[in-house]
Amino acid sequence: MEIFKRMEQYDYEQLIFCQDKNSGLKAIICIHDTTLGPALGGTRMWNYATEEEAIEDAIRLGRGMTYKNAAAGLNLGGGKTVIIGDPLKDKNEEMFRAFGRFIQGLNGRYITAEDVGTTVADMDMIHEETDFVTGISPAFGSSGNPSPVTAYGAYIGMKAAALEAFGDDSLEGKTVAVQGVGNVAYPLCEYLHKEGAKLIVTDINQQAVQRAVDAFGATAVAPNDIYSQEADIFAPCAMGAIINDDTIPQLKVKVVAGSANNQLKEERHGDELEARGIVYAPDFVINSGGVINVADELYGYNNERAMKRVETIYDSITKIFEISKRDNVPSYIAADRMAEERIERVRKSRSQFLRNEHNILSRR
Repeated sequence: MEIFKRMEQYDYEQLIFCQDKNSGLKAIICIHDTTLGPALGGTRMWNYATEEEAIEDAIRLGRGMTYKNAAAGLNLGGGKTVIIGDPLKDKNEEMFRAFGRFIQGLNGRYITAEDVGTTVADMDMIHEETDFVTGISPAFGSSGNPSPVTAYGAYIGMKAAALEAFGDDSLEGKTVAVQGVGNVAYPLCEYLHKEGAKLIVTDINQQAVQRAVDAFGATAVAPNDIYSQEADIFAPCAMGAIINDDTIPQLKVKVVAGSANNQLKEERHGDELEARGIVYAPDFVINSGGVINVADELYGYNNERAMKRVETIYDSITKIFEISKRDNVPSYIAADRMAEERIERVRKSRSQFLRNEHNILSRR
């Protein structure tokens, strides 16, 4: 892999390799863009097959966080960390404390949080060495489990998508097909049930499915049957890449809006949804409740303030549809443009400020 050539492609700022022989730490920190502020993004631990695969994941995820944070209106840039190793057997205290010291050495340019393969307990160990970590235990002033807040954001975003598709943001009487009934999707189902939506659910975990059936009167279907349900809204809340050549022809819905990451297998599948008249709420915006919530910890966590900020997801989704119409592009492209326009406005403002400062100093 030609690393600098890859970094130049999307203007990455830093790629930092961290190694600690005693603990077995092998970590890669990617800082994509700090125009809006310090880079915030979680730490993922995964048993990557190759170092190249780990690097590619870090840079892909880091850039994604720039767009997510910008679209969420946060004064934060984008970054991500991947740790190479099996999260079930390779973790130890020394590893995360060593990693915390590497983060501390960046002096606030990068702030981490939990992600796939890491936990609140891991963040607590990082916190022993640095304050530049979020998602730690509530005992340390953290917000705790972010899943319910992510669910609330997805619910709010779904209402904005319903307004675009149906002319009314009420979900009462709407049928929502929910793929996955896990930590985020279950509280999402609860919000939908309380508003009077009808639920169709599926999950590979039958206990999770039965829980939703018992609590919300949901209809259970087999995992492969969720795409073809007669419903108003499809809510992907499990794996990524589920909007693809096989599933799109099965969809009978007017809206795709859910909490899963990377829902489009390829960008062209967003074009296909648009061509079929299906309203798509871009995933990195509608599922940004969690990052909005942990970002509030940087100011001393206040739940009421955080939830008010999460409610702005409604406005963000609405703005995406406005840009989509303005530029005659699918919503997934409009979401990118919304983030890019905000970054560019701040970049220009900062450049003008620096020019003014230079002019003032040159006159002295």
